[in-house]
Amino acid sequence: MYQMSYAETLEDSAEDRRGQERELFALVIAQLHAGKEHGSRSNEAAQALTSVHRLWSILIDDLGHPENGLPAELRADLISIGIWCVKQADLIRTGSSDDFQGLIEINELVRDGLS
Repeated sequence: MYQMSYAETLEDSAEDRRGQERELFALVIAQLHAGKEHGSRSNEAAQALTSVHRLWSILIDDLGHPENGLPAELRADLISIGIWCVKQADLIRTGSSDDFQGLIEINELVRDGLS
C-alpha cells in the first residue's frame, strides 16, 4: 500500500490551490470582458468590478501574511498589482475611467503566471 508523504500532500495542495486561483482569475476575466462589452454602467460591469475587488482583497490579505510561502519581493509586487486593480475597478465604478482592457490584461498576466 502506498502512502503519500506529507511533502507530496502539501505539493498537491499547492497545485490544487493554483488551479483554483487560475479558475477564479478566468472567471473574473470573463466577467471583465462582459462588462467591457456591455458598458461601465451595466449589471455585467458591476458584477465584474465587484469580483475584481473580492478576488484581490482576498489575495492581498493572504499575501500580507508572513506565513505566505512566496518570496517577500514577489509578495510585495503582487500586493502592488492588487492595489492597482482594486483602484482601477473603483475608478471604473465611479465613472472616472472605462479602462476595462487594462484590468483584463493585468489579470490575464497574473493568471498566466499561476501555470
